[in-house]
Amino acid sequence: MLSLHHSVGSASSSTILALVLVSSLYLRGWRRLHVKPVNSIPGWRLTSFLLGVSLVWGALASPLVADDHELLTVHMIQHLLLMTFAPPLILLGEPLLAFWQGLPQFARNVLSRLFQLRFVQHFGRMLSHPIMCWIVSALVLIGWHVPAVFTLAMHSEAWHAIEKTTFLGAGFLFWWPVVQVWPSDSTQPKWSTILYLFLATLPCDILSGFLVFSDSVAYPVFLTIPRHFGFSVLQDQQCAAALMWTCITIVYLVPAAAISTKLLGPQVSNGHNLARRRSHIAESRTDAQQLGAV
Repeated sequence: MLSLHHSVGSASSSTILALVLVSSLYLRGWRRLHVKPVNSIPGWRLTSFLLGVSLVWGALASPLVADDHELLTVHMIQHLLLMTFAPPLILLGEPLLAFWQGLPQFARNVLSRLFQLRFVQHFGRMLSHPIMCWIVSALVLIGWHVPAVFTLAMHSEAWHAIEKTTFLGAGFLFWWPVVQVWPSDSTQPKWSTILYLFLATLPCDILSGFLVFSDSVAYPVFLTIPRHFGFSVLQDQQCAAALMWTCITIVYLVPAAAISTKLLGPQVSNGHNLARRRSHIAESRTDAQQLGAV
């Protein structure tokens, strides 16, 4: 446990450096796109991306990290930031489109040839399918909260890093079918996204319900840690579970309500927005193909 705490500073520095590099690449691509009226990314998407990156920093490199091995509630806040809050905000920023424009010419040429390979395209379609996204996110959520696996991550720096990485990765996968950023072009009906979000609440409901109503401590590792706060391990567990239950329910409700409003709204407006989005995607793909042919 002590070795993990001693390495927090270096890990935070590496995380901050990675986030700065990612943000710089995004801003470079955003500026390039901003001179093209057709493919430009609006300012609100830039703000959304930077806010999402800030939340990743909050989960991985902020002072919050110092207490993640003492309170399950803090641990849960990290999980929520990485899997529930940061990914949709980052995806709303159209990151892949900005990254593509921000890359050097030679890198775009290499990636264009790579993405044209049949097995890469097949793997991408399989990985981004809503069923696969749901399964992966559910397995990550439940798997890391199994007491034995949770304890392993608490005692191992490497496994703790893997845990956080998989939460962030699963978050991006989960939100991909919902946000549908470039270059995705989903043919699924809009109502299926509402069903997708509803089904995604079930693993959370099961896990949080168990932790809230349990009379025993699910993670005995916290019993061995000195308490520097004013509530017990069991109260900490119940608080963490209630936080997860409430946050996920509210966050999933927001896109479900937005989609429902669009479905109940004028069909002409929906058709116009869909046509505009498909035109945007087609032009972006043409641009990528031309770059790959250079």
